Formats: sequence, structure tokens, C-alpha cells
Amino acid sequence: MAADLSKVTCIEDLRVVAQRRVPRMFYDYADSGSYTQGTYRSNEDDFQKILLRQRVAVNMEGRSTRSTMIGQDVAMPVAIAPTGLTGMQHADGEILGAKAAKAFGIPFTLSTMSICSLEDIAQHTDRHPFWFQLYVMRDKGFMERLINRAKEANCSALVVTLDLQILGQRHKDIKNGLSTPPKPTLKNLINLATKPRWCLGMLGTKRRSFGNIVGHVDGVGDVSSLSSWTADQFDPRLNWSDVEWIKKLWGGKIILKGVMDAEDARLAAQSGADALIVSNHGGRQLDGAPSSIAALPSIAEAAGKDIEVWMDGGIRSGQDVLKARALGAQGTMIGRSFLYGLGAYGQEGVSKALQIIHKELDTTMAFCGHTNINRVGTEILLPGTYPKPFAEI
Repeated sequence: MAADLSKVTCIEDLRVVAQRRVPRMFYDYADSGSYTQGTYRSNEDDFQKILLRQRVAVNMEGRSTRSTMIGQDVAMPVAIAPTGLTGMQHADGEILGAKAAKAFGIPFTLSTMSICSLEDIAQHTDRHPFWFQLYVMRDKGFMERLINRAKEANCSALVVTLDLQILGQRHKDIKNGLSTPPKPTLKNLINLATKPRWCLGMLGTKRRSFGNIVGHVDGVGDVSSLSSWTADQFDPRLNWSDVEWIKKLWGGKIILKGVMDAEDARLAAQSGADALIVSNHGGRQLDGAPSSIAALPSIAEAAGKDIEVWMDGGIRSGQDVLKARALGAQGTMIGRSFLYGLGAYGQEGVSKALQIIHKELDTTMAFCGHTNINRVGTEILLPGTYPKPFAEI
């Protein structure tokens, strides 16, 4: 039976339902940051400090939020970000997210650490193009095979994550004993017993492990052998020569995720990549780093016109998307906003999250005196309330 989402009016409504329906260890995995969680909180809070200029007596007819991201037409400048363990927020979560994104007309990005595989997404979306996120790992043979599988699955762009050479410590994951599948501790079993909808969904699917890895790596045929392999795989030696190697091997469009410094932005532009994403990994890596929206103006200025600049981190509304666009982001990516919708109501929840963000974007743009998202700049922001490039501070 379809859920009645008529009273769901904002992303926060979806978060509240997701927190109630998703097992604690998986909800906390999605909704937490590293160490003090200061950067995680700043990602969202710093958007609220930016004020908008309301304009009146402007013709608001014929509005359009359509734009492009690396040359791809999009219904709004938003893509679904790669998120690990998405299939543990809701059964077959990555498949449901990809279907919702396809229907709405925005890109979907599959994580290397997804539950559903590349092949699953291709099969269930009739080989509709999607993006694939790649981690740089020690096992280069596996990486080569993974890239070739992405090509065969009809992926149209590769998102290379640069900020996970080592893992930031996330206290909640340690305290919850996070694992896939969940550890059968008494605490976890009691919590799972309070989530019947989630449990029934997981019983109805065979996808409960890392679909891109298990069965595709020598010596990793099941979950028991997976944890020891992944623990040693993120490569601390990652450097710009790895980006060059991946670019040649892939041969298609490349997006670099995790840029937070102007010098790195210049190097990203020189690498020949098509886009970079201003991202602090949702506050899950370096706690104490600036928010993504605070870093955006510096990155946009340093990158110049040689590479598209996008951002993620803290986007909970269409107003946030508009503010990012005004400050130089050609596109944005949403992670938690997508996961809240998924955890709350599955595919319907993802569609609802996209509808909410789109309506807020469209309405706010109009109130700021614009009818075309591609003409929005800092003129819609109240001077003194928005971040400037760090060099100007």
C-alpha cells in the first residue's frame, strides 16, 4: 500500500521517520560525523547564516530549474551522492534510489561500498546511464576489473574519491558495533525487533553484503572474509599519478570528490578532470575542517573555468542548492537528504525528497527575482552574510 506523504513538507520530516524505522547502527552510520562532529554540524549550520534578498514586482512566470552537470541535462542542479551501505537503510536501497533519480531526471551515483552491485543497478533501470564512485585501493587488479564493470554497466561518469586514504574515527559506529550483516548482540537484536518493516524488507532480498566486492575479489567469497580485506584496502599512498592512471584506464568523464583547498583545486583543474566536488565527506573525515559551503568560494575562484565546481555537505533544502549555485557551484550532490527519504519510505521517500528540494529551489529562486537557475549569482544574497574566498578574509 502506498504511503500517504501529503503531510511530509520538508527533509526534516523524512529524517524523523527514518530514525524511527531504520536500525540504530545503520541510521547512526548515515547521520553522524567524526570525533566531535563539529564539521558535520557546520556543514548544515553555515547554510543558515547566508541570507537571501527578496525582490518584488518581478514577473515570475516561465521558471526553469533545468541545468547541466558535465554536459548532462538535469531537471535541477542536483545529483544523488554516493553513499556506502545504502542498501542497509532500506532493502535494495541503491536500486530504489537509482529508479527515483531516473524518473526525476537527475544523476544517481553508486558507491564502491554499496550493497547492490553495478550489475543490479543496470538491470533494474534498463541500463539507464548512472555514475559510479571509485575508491583508490591497494589491489589495483580489482580496481581495473571494477572500472571495466562500470563501463559494461553503462556508467557515464566516474567519481573518484580523494579524501579516504585513511578512515576518520566515527564514535557512534564503534559504540554500535557496526558491521554488515549486523552483529547478533543482544542490544542489536532488541533494536532490530523494534524495526519490523525493515526486517521484512531485508528478509525479502538476497542483497545483504557489499555487492561490488564479494565474489569479485580473490579470497573474498562471503562476509566473513570481507572485513579483513577491506580493512587493509584504502590506499594511504594515493597521489595525483593515481588520478592520471585512472583517467587513462577509464577513458570517459572524471569527477574528483573531496577537494577542500584552493591549491588542490588548481591541481584538480590541471589533471584534466571534468568536475571537482567541494566536499569534506559529510564531516566524516577531518573534524575541524571548514564547512563545504564556507570553502566553496575559494575553490571556485582557484579552479577557474577549466573544470566544473560542485559541492556537497549539509544540503537539506532547495534553498541550500540555490545558495550553493549563487556561490559558484555548477551542481550539488545530496547524501543524507536522499538517505532520510529512502530510510523512511523507500523509493517513494526518495522521490518525495527530490520533490521537496525542487519545489523549495523553484519557489525561492522566484522570490529572489529570477526565473532561470543558470542566471543566478551572488546578487541574490545579502551582502555580509555569505562566505568570501579565504584569501579575502
